[in-house]
Amino acid sequence: MSQYALLFVLLLGALGVAGGSLALSWILRPHPTPVGDKRAIYECGLRSEGSAWVQFKARYFLYALIFLLFDAEAVFLYPWAVCFRRLEWLGFIEMVIFIGILALGLWYAWKRGGLRWW
Repeated sequence: MSQYALLFVLLLGALGVAGGSLALSWILRPHPTPVGDKRAIYECGLRSEGSAWVQFKARYFLYALIFLLFDAEAVFLYPWAVCFRRLEWLGFIEMVIFIGILALGLWYAWKRGGLRWW
């Protein structure tokens, strides 16, 4: 039971440090009221034209998720390729399963029409 008490004390200490630093930074930060040009909306140093509310296609979010999926695949493939000879058949079978699951996800996104640009 004393191990859990130590864990609880450490958790309270971590939360106290995090909460205390956030509270202290909120108290000590400057609170100026912006006036004039500081309240103006600008883009790249120029005044913006038109509305800032534009429609954003959620499909682009899907493209980003698929990119991250295959980027993570590359991150896992590199160490596997470096240690390929030491992993023998078990490592090869595990990587085939991993790539198969990712290929299944790509196939599903393709069949659902998630990869069409138009």
